[in-house]
Amino acid sequence: MQESHNPEGAEDLRRFRVFSNWMDTRFKVPGTRWTFGIDPLLGLVPGAGDLLGFIIATIPILIVIRNGVSGKVAALLVLNIGLDALIGSIPIIGGIFDFAYKANIRNLRLLEKHYESGKYQGSAISVILPILLLILIVFILLVWGIIWILSTIINWIS
Repeated sequence: MQESHNPEGAEDLRRFRVFSNWMDTRFKVPGTRWTFGIDPLLGLVPGAGDLLGFIIATIPILIVIRNGVSGKVAALLVLNIGLDALIGSIPIIGGIFDFAYKANIRNLRLLEKHYESGKYQGSAISVILPILLLILIVFILLVWGIIWILSTIINWIS
């Protein structure tokens, strides 16, 4: 596979591979082909774990955006981690989703295709920051809503 013609891109891609491995596939369930990383483990902490996973996954995305991925690729990268955080925050279903979806590995595949194509379009950060903030706000509202529903049910049972 051809690496980036852009030195920062090649280094970004190398770092993103290491990051994605740790977040999504670093560990293997013995006797199976199932892999998992830190991201689904963070998701086991209700609300805060998925938020932390989202924030951690945002950091390398901001770096590759700064170094020249297109607006389309940047939007897809953000969509993957946003979907992972939003669905991952739903009790039970989200835990299963976190182990299966592997948003960081999906983002790695997108970046590999982007860097192989050799199309660098400059920074898309001014387009993506508002999208990241919107996803963060929606995520916080979702977690707040789940907490409110659970506390209402607990108060009703008590």
